[in-house]
Amino acid sequence: MKQKVIVLGAGRVGSAMAIDLKKKYDVKSVDLDASALDSLSKSHGIDTQQADLKTMADFTELLADFDLVINAVPGFMGYETLRKIIEAGKNVVDIAFFAEDPFGLDQLAKEKQVTVVVDCGVAPGMGNIIFGHHDKKFTIQNYECLVGGLPVKREWPYEYKAVFSPIDVIEEYVRPARFVQHSQMVVREAFSDTELVEFDEVGTLESWNSDGLRSLIQTMKHVPNMIEKTLRYPGNVEYLRVLRETGFFSYDEVEVNGNMIRPIDLTAKLLFPKWQLKEKEEDFTIMRIQMDGVNEQGNAHKVRYDLYDLYDRNTDTISMARTTGYTCTAVANLILDGHYQQEGINPPEYVGVKQHDFDYVMNYLAERGVMYKKTEA
Repeated sequence: MKQKVIVLGAGRVGSAMAIDLKKKYDVKSVDLDASALDSLSKSHGIDTQQADLKTMADFTELLADFDLVINAVPGFMGYETLRKIIEAGKNVVDIAFFAEDPFGLDQLAKEKQVTVVVDCGVAPGMGNIIFGHHDKKFTIQNYECLVGGLPVKREWPYEYKAVFSPIDVIEEYVRPARFVQHSQMVVREAFSDTELVEFDEVGTLESWNSDGLRSLIQTMKHVPNMIEKTLRYPGNVEYLRVLRETGFFSYDEVEVNGNMIRPIDLTAKLLFPKWQLKEKEEDFTIMRIQMDGVNEQGNAHKVRYDLYDLYDRNTDTISMARTTGYTCTAVANLILDGHYQQEGINPPEYVGVKQHDFDYVMNYLAERGVMYKKTEA
């Protein structure tokens, strides 16, 4: 009998994961959006259920028949959704990327004896898996991850398209960026320290500080220098900085014609249509991870991983869904196959420690055309 997986969230990434998992498992997809579920049901034969997960107080009945849960809800409801999944006693792989500290649920997960892998996308996610793997290979002194997901076609004014909840994207623009320098945590505003970076595949992109290290700040305290920066087309950051400084990203209510509204809600409503990928519109994901330090022989050692992934025309799967979703489904397979069973909260860097698990994830992605190029010196 096939094992059963339930995917909470049927957005572009959640749908791609449900389709991928259906190749091996019985899959159910749950979302409030009936049209997204209809597509999964009619085109891929996936069992679906329309439900408002935000208002559902208890998940025990919903999840009772399933061996594993994928949490792919928007970030603003991610932490509470994850708590309900753990309360129901289910193993889970999470890509909700919520702002709260996932380790706040560690004790609960251990009490329920469940394995919970959080932040299991591309970055955070695959970058952490790579970092965790090489952290056991040599003494890393510097870690840098540059990452971005962008439309192939540049359209004024933003030259950007969002595949996640627009409020989740905007959260990256207001949340302070944390990185580690000389073993000290540094906090700066998002968009700070912009730099132009050259890539063979796409030319010049602009990098800026974002809060992408997340769990690494806690789990990799022995590494003195760590930073992750977001990549966008040059000039994009200036538009966003103006909006932020004017208050359009604020959560504080303002009075407009006798009505109290949050500027962030209006901004998301206006921006999302402009940021939405059109049908068949192509995107790409680009990432460069560099680590350097000292090997066991005391010699300088450098490792670099490069990713350039494109929209899959054959399956109509956007690159961000491929690179994020297939990392998540790879780890889901590891858990379902019994290879990864560490109870409690597991950031993805833990998954990269064992050679078997690291190789499995890399091969799983490669089989789906998500290719990481490694260079070592």
